[in-house]
Amino acid sequence: MKKTLTKLADGRELIYFDNDEGAVRDAPDLRPLDRVRSHPELRRDEATGDWITIASHRQGRTYHPPAGECPLCPSRDGRLGEIPAADYEVAVFENRFPSLAGDAGRCEVVCFTPEHEAGFADLTPAAARLVLDAWTDRTAELSALPGVEQVYCFENRGVEIGVTLSHPHGQIYAFPFVTPRTAKMTAAAAAHRAATGRNLFEDLLAGARAATERVVTAGEHWTAFVPYAARWPYEVHLHPHRRVPDLTCLTEAERAEFPGIYVDLLRRFDRLFPVPGQPQGPPPPTPYVSAWHQAPRTGGEELALHLELFTIRRSPDKLKFLAGTESGTEAFINDVAPEEAARRLREALS
Repeated sequence: MKKTLTKLADGRELIYFDNDEGAVRDAPDLRPLDRVRSHPELRRDEATGDWITIASHRQGRTYHPPAGECPLCPSRDGRLGEIPAADYEVAVFENRFPSLAGDAGRCEVVCFTPEHEAGFADLTPAAARLVLDAWTDRTAELSALPGVEQVYCFENRGVEIGVTLSHPHGQIYAFPFVTPRTAKMTAAAAAHRAATGRNLFEDLLAGARAATERVVTAGEHWTAFVPYAARWPYEVHLHPHRRVPDLTCLTEAERAEFPGIYVDLLRRFDRLFPVPGQPQGPPPPTPYVSAWHQAPRTGGEELALHLELFTIRRSPDKLKFLAGTESGTEAFINDVAPEEAARRLREALS
């Protein structure tokens, strides 16, 4: 992998990742941009202890531009975007409208492919591996920044999820605090260790592999399964068989197997909801959130790297909305039994 660092016109960092060691990335950013001035504020909710980010400057961020004006496409044919090159493999840059910045962390955008109409599920194994390598590189770099407690790599896909740019991309947040869900998992893992002397995530993986009705797919180094108490209609957790804290600790064998397993999962999600009356036609893309959970800098000794993939779609024409119960009390109600969800996902490519 070749990594090339450069700067955009407003001083933000841009990084190209290439499988082609001969790739030259010297195209300048010709846009007349002012320096980004974002000042997000962290406020602590005294009632819960949670940190809330106030980022009012994001109200003016780019919102559903036409395909011909997509800022994540390569810069060509007289159109200038966030990536000055006329083509690229994977590109990572500082978000122009960051939720976190300065002492409050950092936000980056990861462009998976130059192809506007593609998706992660369309990537070749080599292209998907390059994204994994980019995630790993950024995890290492951002974790080393002063004040960063947790690095979170994720992808939102689909307008139903709230995506404002349709080009296939993800984001990386470097949080200056441990996020609430991670804090809950940390506490649960500590309690499990105290009660059993074992690691919680090793036991969850072993339990899922023993209860095969919740396994979706597995390889030599990874297993994808629906959790026993899934919160979302279709939710899959992908774990390496060897417990590691973050992406930087994966072996070459684990990295090599990941692209095939992950792309297979995404394709299964896309086949969950065929169009009524058109069983043979390609179904519309399934909206999803895909998120890497990595151990934080502080108190993460018992946590295990894993990816959580879920969709808010519960049937071809119905979405799972977080209404009064989930939003008001954080008490989830799932309309699809985890075992049924796993069965449907296993059969999705048959």
